[in-house]
Amino acid sequence: MPEFRPTGPSGAWPRLSLEVVDIFRLHGEDYRTHHPLSPEQKKAFADIIRCRTAGLGGHVDVCNQDCGFTRISYNSCRNRHCPKCQNLNQAKWLQKRKERLLPIPYFHMVITLPHELNPLILQNKEVLYNLLFQTASQALQKLAQGYPRLQAQLGFTAVLHTWDQDLQFHPHLHLVVTGGGLDASAQHWVPAKNSFLVPVKALSLIMRGKFLDALRETFHQGKLSFRGNLEGLKEESALDRFLKKLRRQKWVAYSKKPFDGAQHVYAYLSRYTHRVAISNPRLVSCQNDHVTFKARNNQSPENPRQVTLAEEFIRRFLLHVLPRGFVKIRHYGLLAPGNAKTKLEKARTLLHLQEPKEESHPKKETLSRTWQDLLHQLTGRDLKTCPLCKKGFLIRKPLSSSFATTSPPPFIQGPPRKLCPKPGFANDSFPIRFDRIDSLFPIPHHNPLTPPGLRQKTIEKPTLLKNLPL
Repeated sequence: MPEFRPTGPSGAWPRLSLEVVDIFRLHGEDYRTHHPLSPEQKKAFADIIRCRTAGLGGHVDVCNQDCGFTRISYNSCRNRHCPKCQNLNQAKWLQKRKERLLPIPYFHMVITLPHELNPLILQNKEVLYNLLFQTASQALQKLAQGYPRLQAQLGFTAVLHTWDQDLQFHPHLHLVVTGGGLDASAQHWVPAKNSFLVPVKALSLIMRGKFLDALRETFHQGKLSFRGNLEGLKEESALDRFLKKLRRQKWVAYSKKPFDGAQHVYAYLSRYTHRVAISNPRLVSCQNDHVTFKARNNQSPENPRQVTLAEEFIRRFLLHVLPRGFVKIRHYGLLAPGNAKTKLEKARTLLHLQEPKEESHPKKETLSRTWQDLLHQLTGRDLKTCPLCKKGFLIRKPLSSSFATTSPPPFIQGPPRKLCPKPGFANDSFPIRFDRIDSLFPIPHHNPLTPPGLRQKTIEKPTLLKNLPL
């Protein structure tokens, strides 16, 4: 179903010239025809395509001062893999993490699995992702409690990432770790000294041993699947040879004290805590069946490189769809849910930090605050004040089905047709855009309130839209 919505100064954030959903609509059907998808991938694929379209319903925001402002918005899919969703949840998560920070240095650690395990992980995502969390947390806690210079219980947050800058499958954990912990009696705070937490080489050895031992045990419990090229590993002797090869490798563990503090690390991780793989601003173009996006240049960070893929882009994106219900953010030690109000607060007291007052975190106020107020507080985005007159407040109403328009033809012939909302409801005309596989470009109508730089271009000649550059 086609949809229209105002852009620019009308109050909604301007749509980027290219988004992941555009690529899915252009090439998604061909990809689904030739490639099998898991149930989770099918759902993520469908949700991303329907996100913020008329198919999910919507609402209309109208100014109560009769200034003529109207904003039409469609509901989001709320899928955690969608690049456009979960902004409020992301801001709330980041705010909660900041509230629990201790006045101490923090460390940023990364634990990576060898690439030889990738095919096995792809066939057993939930089982092996859980093993990664379990063994990494056990290895770090065991080392911290046994390391002579520390011998303390740490607190840390672990976040699963499964991609690199090129969207290749690269499972690893990011950990934000307290620079110290409570001793065995929980009566003394033991700080990390000289900007050093634990030896990462020892951590990688412990991690390697724990993970491979747990993998063997999981094999004997019959929890692993072996399909296609991995059928040979069904035999225990073949698995033993595979594990022996992995034991000879060096496993990567990385640790450093963040230059800008723990808040910077949490802010970095929050970009992908509620979405995966790639954000829309990184996309550059989609032309001639090739997708180009920006990637970090390790040799020259100030000059990002560009990566061009064809159908491979969709395949790589879908590699990072998580199993249903899988928890990708987990807290351990002092930050574990059971310790957040006990041992963590004990650590605050030992660090001579005053106990937080009740009025600084009033529960009733938090519960009664609307999501618009919370979004404004956390991100600065005001969705309640009229952006046109700056005086009125926006009244939200359900979007009537009478605003639906007929589907446009796959070709645009001659001058663009005039498609407007219900007469008398809003301004005489404003930009309209259709979310369809065969119609990704706006049929232009200039809004008098839209600056010239944001106005749409008119397509004069009959053109097949899917062959146009985005």
